[in-house]
Amino acid sequence: MQWKLSDNGLEHAVKAFEITTTKSKQQASLRFSNLLSASGRNGEQEIVPVDEITSTSEGLQASGESESFEVRSSWKQMTDICDYFEVSMDVEYKGKQASAYNLQFGCSLEGTGKPDWMIPGAFYKENRFEKNLRPYPRYDFKGGDPQQMVSDYWSFRADRAALPAVFAWNDGMCGALCTDEMSPLGLSGLGFRGNEAGTEIWLNFPYKEEPVTFIGNAVPAPADLHMHTFLPGEKVVLHFYVYAGTSDAHSYNPFVRQMYAIHRQAHGLNPWMGLEQAAELTAHGLYEWHYDKENDILRETAAFDREFNNNVKGMGDRPHMHVSWVSGVPYAYALLTYGRKKEASSYMEAGIRVLDKIATGLAPCGTFWASWELGRGWTAGWNPKKTWLQARTVSEATLFLVRALAFEREAGVMHPEWEHAVLSNLRFAAEHQRSDGNFGSYYDCETGEVQEWDGAGGMLWIAALLEGASYFEDEGFAASAVRGGSYYERFIRDEYMYGAPEDVHLTPTSEDAYNAVVSYVLLYEFNNQPLWLELASSAADWMMTFRWTYNLQFPKHSLLAQYDYCSRGADQASTSNQHLHNYGLFAVPEMLRLWTYTGDRYYLDRTRDHISCFLQFIAREDGDFNAYKGMVTERFYNTNCFQPKGMMLTLSHSWCIGLILYAAQASLPYENELDLYER
Repeated sequence: MQWKLSDNGLEHAVKAFEITTTKSKQQASLRFSNLLSASGRNGEQEIVPVDEITSTSEGLQASGESESFEVRSSWKQMTDICDYFEVSMDVEYKGKQASAYNLQFGCSLEGTGKPDWMIPGAFYKENRFEKNLRPYPRYDFKGGDPQQMVSDYWSFRADRAALPAVFAWNDGMCGALCTDEMSPLGLSGLGFRGNEAGTEIWLNFPYKEEPVTFIGNAVPAPADLHMHTFLPGEKVVLHFYVYAGTSDAHSYNPFVRQMYAIHRQAHGLNPWMGLEQAAELTAHGLYEWHYDKENDILRETAAFDREFNNNVKGMGDRPHMHVSWVSGVPYAYALLTYGRKKEASSYMEAGIRVLDKIATGLAPCGTFWASWELGRGWTAGWNPKKTWLQARTVSEATLFLVRALAFEREAGVMHPEWEHAVLSNLRFAAEHQRSDGNFGSYYDCETGEVQEWDGAGGMLWIAALLEGASYFEDEGFAASAVRGGSYYERFIRDEYMYGAPEDVHLTPTSEDAYNAVVSYVLLYEFNNQPLWLELASSAADWMMTFRWTYNLQFPKHSLLAQYDYCSRGADQASTSNQHLHNYGLFAVPEMLRLWTYTGDRYYLDRTRDHISCFLQFIAREDGDFNAYKGMVTERFYNTNCFQPKGMMLTLSHSWCIGLILYAAQASLPYENELDLYER
């Protein structure tokens, strides 16, 4: 990175400066033509120009003043994991009377090409396709209707982001701005604009949300514009970072790693317990609150408030079971393995009975049905059409039933019905795979015909086929997995994976990243091709853009603040489903092995963060955070989406309990390396 004075070719040129990267293959820059813009309540805007720019031994200093503000900024050029500028901006209010303003610091991204975006965890590229069936914010270069949540510009609260940064790309480079969640002026904000007039990124102090506010519903809320009332002579210091990288889609990675390295020094971890206690509690919780002995299912939810549950005729306990994802095979497998290792016959029997039931639930097309519902029996799940089955749901069930078969065979126990079910699913995947390796994302439950090819929903068939190939000694399954690896490589290279969960149609999600890490680590272990390890690492890097680098500041009286919940290590579910969740525990074994293969400590550290984060809020006894022993919630609310920030969903979910049980067992061999109590 380097900076230079900007020359616009005019005789009376406006003072400005640019930041470039020497690695850029085309002419491009971040251009700073003013220091701040201040917006008042009545729409008036005041620009603080760049009056002086001075080179220093550390970087530069830039200052300027307007009628109401005087600004002095120090730009320190740093070289560590990557090159970046650390900026400290002293702002003094010169007005004679108190007045409310929103301050905005930003720059333009100069160069050719339509922009791409990333706000980690909150916004990726266009963020939503036109054909997507779920409404949430979408970027359109040509503009759009904000009431349909389509616009050429967006501003968001910083607490929507796993890292409070905004990235922009054009043909020549990547540029980014990053700040802290909170500043002296309150909650910070992030924004961007891209259209025929140009490309801009910015930070707001305090935040703005515009043109509308996404609160999780199909209908947006009005714009949310916050201001700070400045008193005469008031001084504040704003702090942020500026980054310039290449136009490569993966160029966000060094800066994300750099900001994580800085944040982990200031934001600690707060695990409530160790792995053994977590496993003991979650095995109890899964069995006690979710196992339905009458129907041999793991109920998807169990209400914290048991009195309420009784008053609503048990409907707080959802009497449904998906075969994987939000219930089913992975968690029955975790309960079975824990029960057998601990000689807990009730847990072992429950796990086997659930797996027995799912093994008998094959749809006419040959895959598993997606879910079982009380009063309806087997159904296709939560898909765009009631006759569609989703590839990720059935492939994940297949993967973990293979693992259950292998585990039981080591114990000298065989399950022919499980083998039949697994083979039916694996043969379906191999037979319906397209010649280019695509497994498809949705299938007709009767005919098996692929109903939608778009997306990466079928990626997890790679892992299921590889483990199936090992168990059944079938080279054809492995060959099919390798072809799939070649096809889904494009999603990883594009840094845009979408389509994994049933309930967020063709949406970029953290779950897509987990599936990629698991699949490509297994591909590497299958034939030791360096390409697979490279792709697994790249997918893991993208996964970390959904993972919190810092601890959110929750409202003082909220439950999460009262329990000192540390969000570092939590993952955003998706750009349309904005809450913190623990599904990343699904990929813990493969992430730990990825660390051993690459020697990249970053993967160990951030996996440790994720495990530590979800060693919080496991109910240690009845009444703990108003739950019952062993219960675990699905959702921690990090922003104004679905529920107020600092709240927690008061439902226990079988998948959240089951993943802790699964990851706790898988992590025990790495307990010393993980050092979970390192703060």
